[in-house]
Amino acid sequence: MEKEFEALIRKIAAYNPEEVEFIKKAYFFARKCHEGQYRKSGEPYIIHPIAVADILADMLADRNTLCAGLLHDVIEDCHVTREEIEREFNSKIAELVDGVTNLSKADFQNKTERSFGTKRKIILGIINDTRIVVIKLADRLHNMNTLQFQSRDKQKEKAEETLQFYVPLARYIGAEKIRRKLEDLSLLYLDPTGYRETEAQLTEYLDRKNSSVDKMMESIHNSMNEAHLNGTIAFRVKNLYSVYLKIKANEYIYNIHDLLAIKVLLQEIRDCYYALGVIHHLYAPCNSTFKDYICRPKPNMYSSLHSSVIGDDDTLTQIQIRTYEMEKINMQGITAYWGMYKGEAGDKMKEILRDRFKFDQSVKRLNNVFADSEFFVTNVERNILGENINVYDYDGYLISLPEGSTVVDFAYYLGSAVAEKMVGAFVNGNPVDFGTVLHNGDRVHILTSRDKHGPNVNWLDKATNIETQRQILKKIRN
Repeated sequence: MEKEFEALIRKIAAYNPEEVEFIKKAYFFARKCHEGQYRKSGEPYIIHPIAVADILADMLADRNTLCAGLLHDVIEDCHVTREEIEREFNSKIAELVDGVTNLSKADFQNKTERSFGTKRKIILGIINDTRIVVIKLADRLHNMNTLQFQSRDKQKEKAEETLQFYVPLARYIGAEKIRRKLEDLSLLYLDPTGYRETEAQLTEYLDRKNSSVDKMMESIHNSMNEAHLNGTIAFRVKNLYSVYLKIKANEYIYNIHDLLAIKVLLQEIRDCYYALGVIHHLYAPCNSTFKDYICRPKPNMYSSLHSSVIGDDDTLTQIQIRTYEMEKINMQGITAYWGMYKGEAGDKMKEILRDRFKFDQSVKRLNNVFADSEFFVTNVERNILGENINVYDYDGYLISLPEGSTVVDFAYYLGSAVAEKMVGAFVNGNPVDFGTVLHNGDRVHILTSRDKHGPNVNWLDKATNIETQRQILKKIRN
């Protein structure tokens, strides 16, 4: 038995000891299937599925997911059928393995079409079981960790695909740890010089500021004790890729307000707001950077209080205050529910995607609209997996829209009954054109008239959301 698998078993036994023997069965099955196969590194192929399962175990994955992680390549690489997996294990594991398997046998015309077809299958697979995308992300992360054994062209191709597709997937389900690792590894191969230069600047900055941050953490700790607030204080540095983008946009590293962050973790939400007051009494806040993501969480469930302050030695530091449960969800996203719900976790993940993210209905609608896989994937990436902005309606209700959305897109989000009677719009109290692009924090007021019936054809040019365009076209054609 490989030492890597022995370490994996110890990790699983720490949180799920009753399933260890069943998982060993999946390992021996996978090892037999992959016997004689080797990776580019020269290692036995079985090392890869073990590594994938290890990443999943770090998330406290359930038995079926761990087994699927170990078996995820046996259909594609070893001519094992889904039916065999179902007979040996169970239907759910067979479904997960089949969901992760690439469409290598599909009749695609070219490499590009094959790539988009694979992505389409991954996206549609999320509807059936969220764990499919989690396994796929773990698979991609290990492949990126061992990308040095691939050709230079393959390295760049995989890194670009990772940034364009897998990073947004990780962001969408809130898997921040995986997202950050994928971003940094992609940067390493897409711009090695930029990676090294950013790393050097960040190292120099930390060398200068570490003692200041240590003083701040000690001061915060002492003040919280005096206020009878029991919590944990931790420190985090913005990941390399994010810093790289800031510097590339000509932002001076010393002015990046969230480069350094002190995390304050507490048991209760009310204690978070109390701690905020304690810290603001110590350090002056930069008011423009305050964000209350507890009251209004981000679309991917991220919850926290954010306040950048001027600390010791004029060190610009972001303070992040949240509960322990928020921290778990912020770092792991939907996969945090493995540790919270045990056997019900899979159902809970699917419920969140369906009810909170509206993922099922959005993907199904796009799937029906686009027969071509490239158009389907492109629109999912833009309208579902892309960056979101948070705006407010006239009553102060928070609405999340794809980045780049316009007033027309906002109106159709409120419903066609509102949009089709729209005669004017205000953003932050100012009258605007219907094609005005919205930004984070904008407050939008739509003016309607009962005498207005239906959209104008020129609204198509003002809309950026494919669903908005679909509704406008449907109304015009009718």
